[in-house]
Amino acid sequence: MTSVLVIDDEPQIIRALRINLRVRQYEVHTAGTAGEALELAARHRPDLVILDLGLPDLDGVEVIHGLRGWSDAPIIVLSGRADSADKVEALDAGADDYVTKPFGMDELLARMRAVTRRATADDDVPQVRLGDLIVDLAGKRVMRGATSEDQQHAGNADIRLTPTEWHLLEVLLRNPGKLLSQQQLLAEVWGPGYADATGNLRLYMAQLRRKLEPDPARPRWLLTEPGMGYRYQPGPDGS
Repeated sequence: MTSVLVIDDEPQIIRALRINLRVRQYEVHTAGTAGEALELAARHRPDLVILDLGLPDLDGVEVIHGLRGWSDAPIIVLSGRADSADKVEALDAGADDYVTKPFGMDELLARMRAVTRRATADDDVPQVRLGDLIVDLAGKRVMRGATSEDQQHAGNADIRLTPTEWHLLEVLLRNPGKLLSQQQLLAEVWGPGYADATGNLRLYMAQLRRKLEPDPARPRWLLTEPGMGYRYQPGPDGS
């Protein structure tokens, strides 16, 4: 049974999440303050954390930092703060996803399933080679050089990806050779409310190609199938 820690100071949200998650066979622990949350997390070691940023005793970003000091459990921020700066700060601190209140329960459940799948899949495809690049999915790094050991002698050669770029790249790399429709990718990366946001998808695919492809105008790995979607196509040597 998946253990979920819900951290929120709004009793109605705690109650709604407790009821909906328990019906779906989640083990649920709840906390209304940061102090209580960190204590519960250390005691019960949750598999997933749902966190509000506006806590009475400590900002939720500080809770993320506290959890990330020892836990790699996925963290979904559930907050009334819609400003992009708040989202970036939470994601940079180590959150895996960000849902703005008010929210739909179906969307939250879908995002929970998505971050849980990504967390459990990290060991299945730990590294993928793209030419002279190594994509370390578990470590969330893109490194130059044949091995991680080579990277230690290559200076600060990591290629930086944004959280959304990482999410999109992970979905593609975990489905080698498989055509993924625009709707599949939008639902997986942005959520069910973004089915028509094809511009987002084109923009982020272009950014990934600029960072990872030797010739972004003629991609080798991150391919577009016109009118259908996108696919990651490994090379003949598996790269």
